[in-house]
Formats: sequence, structure tokens, C-alpha cells
Amino acid sequence: MALEDLVGEMQSKADQLKELNHTVLFDLGDDGKILLDATGGDVKITLNPEDEDAETTLALSVANMEKLIAGDLNPMVAFTLGKLKVFGSKGIALKLSGLLDK
Repeated sequence: MALEDLVGEMQSKADQLKELNHTVLFDLGDDGKILLDATGGDVKITLNPEDEDAETTLALSVANMEKLIAGDLNPMVAFTLGKLKVFGSKGIALKLSGLLDK
């Protein structure tokens, strides 16, 4: 799945993601980055943002990101197995995992 497709999948969950009210950077290694900004009432999703300043950064592969969005990979299991690394607020990451499960 291309990064543009991942962004589209995230945008389809924008109503759920509004509740996050934080910024999260998805670092997909050499494949790129996606910034989720759910502050200010709107959800903005930016592919390869110039400003990568976020409250929490999640580092994972594109394949695992696809599985997370599709609900085929539990975020807690991914974290425990080292498939997902969290930098910054673990609380924001937990809140995001709850929103993706909806």
C-alpha cells in the first residue's frame, strides 16, 4: 500500500481521530512520515511534513501501519513485540490505539 493510500485510510477515520486532540508523527523509516494533527477541532494529515514537531512519534514499518489501521494488528501487541516504538507521550499513543479500535 502506498503512503497516499495510508493517508486516505486515516482520513476515512477522521471523525474518530478528532477525539485525540494531539499531534502524532508516524515515522515509517525510509518510506516516509505521516503527521496526524488532531488539534483545533479538525484533523489534518500531512504526508512527509516539513515540520515534524509532534507530541508523540510512532516508529513502525508501512506493513505494520497497514495492519494497525485495518485492525489486524493490536497496538499493544505490536509495542510489546517491538514492531512499534513510541517516542514521547505513551498516554497519547494509548489514546490513539483506543480510537483506532473503534
